[in-house]
Amino acid sequence: MPGGTLSTRPAVFTSLDVHDVRFPTSEHLDGSDAMNPEPDYSAAYAVLRTDAGDGHEGHALAFTTGRGNDLQTAAIHALAPFVVGRRVDDVLGDLGAFSKEMVHEPQLRWLGPEKGVVQMAVGAVLNAAWDLRAKRAGQPLWRLLAHLDPEEVVSLVDFRWLTDAMTQREALTLLQRAVPGRAEREDELLRRGYPAYTTTPGWLGYSDEKLERLAKQAVADGFTQIKLKVGADLLDDVRRMEVARAAVGDGVRIAVDANQRWDVGDAITWMRALAPYDPYWIEEPTSPDDVLGHATVRRALHPIKVATGEHVANRVVFKQLLQAGAVDVVQIDAARVAGVNENLAILLLAAHHGVPVCPHAGGVGLCEMVQHLSMADYVSVSGTWTDRVVEHVDHLHEHFVTPVQLENGRYRAPLALGGGGEMLAASIAAHTFPDGPVWAARRAPQAVAAEGILA
Repeated sequence: MPGGTLSTRPAVFTSLDVHDVRFPTSEHLDGSDAMNPEPDYSAAYAVLRTDAGDGHEGHALAFTTGRGNDLQTAAIHALAPFVVGRRVDDVLGDLGAFSKEMVHEPQLRWLGPEKGVVQMAVGAVLNAAWDLRAKRAGQPLWRLLAHLDPEEVVSLVDFRWLTDAMTQREALTLLQRAVPGRAEREDELLRRGYPAYTTTPGWLGYSDEKLERLAKQAVADGFTQIKLKVGADLLDDVRRMEVARAAVGDGVRIAVDANQRWDVGDAITWMRALAPYDPYWIEEPTSPDDVLGHATVRRALHPIKVATGEHVANRVVFKQLLQAGAVDVVQIDAARVAGVNENLAILLLAAHHGVPVCPHAGGVGLCEMVQHLSMADYVSVSGTWTDRVVEHVDHLHEHFVTPVQLENGRYRAPLALGGGGEMLAASIAAHTFPDGPVWAARRAPQAVAAEGILA
């Protein structure tokens, strides 16, 4: 620099890089359910870089399966003009405005509005910005969120279309009520961790022997709730529920998940057949958009609980589910809606209506990311973890810089900086589609076979 003077130019975002990362989970039927029999768990992976020189980057992802990444990575790329070249402090200092700017951009919004691949792309970029903000603040994301002033939390939320169910004043009052006990709850969270349940035993493609073995292991590991996938064949589901109940005993909850497979009448008939085995909740019994259908199922199946949310597109549908008395359990997803901000809106709505939130986390990096939202909810929003559990699935964690840690069936509160979604560079390189070594190795035998046929 002239005269040896250091530059005082504000730092700017220099790039939004996107990686198509896919894992061949279909080979062992990990993640298999009635609607997704052979999924390849995938991440449209976003990295925000700056010229700040502090070594920090923002990392996050949108979870898809297989070819879904073709569309999702393109959608994230389309958002680069909203962030590249902008001042870092301007964006991170007002993430409420940044969120609204992307969500309400009229040309991209037209493709939703506020749903689908564009909304998920906004979530990936916004979550990466939150990851960067937490790293620059020297905090794990849950603690950063839990320490925000109630007024700032309210400023982060888009209250458009929500005020008939919850006003800004009501949200602020709810948050202010939680302030006096925040320090004590944070201490308890650090001591005990956050309750979890496991889906690991229950994938639909697993044999009865594997289901039984993994269910028993889950109880030995301290879990008090497991989940089974259902919905492909009723007789198979009755048999599998019998196996699971015998394996875990009467004191462990068994939730079941139909992954949207049924019409309303089928959901009621099917669950009545499973009722003798005491299912705790039925998850996604029908279309995630069918608010009134969920309400009908809930009335018919009481006291079996109805849970949904991993495919709910936005805060407005969650609002309607709560207003209609259609759900007993709200299931947020870290990568489905438009990021941390919209999930804060959903947490506030659920707390305002007195409905527990039990996040979905079956997928690449979702456990790592969504734990932060539940922990912030406990400390500074709902103030309780009664009947609240975060899903845990025991695969793919080895690909993350700070994988989740569980102890006696509970998530240990992470102390590493950021939002948890940062993947190892080696894992990204190995699983990049289609040319990463993992996928190139799978193409080679196919090419040899094709040559043989042509010969």
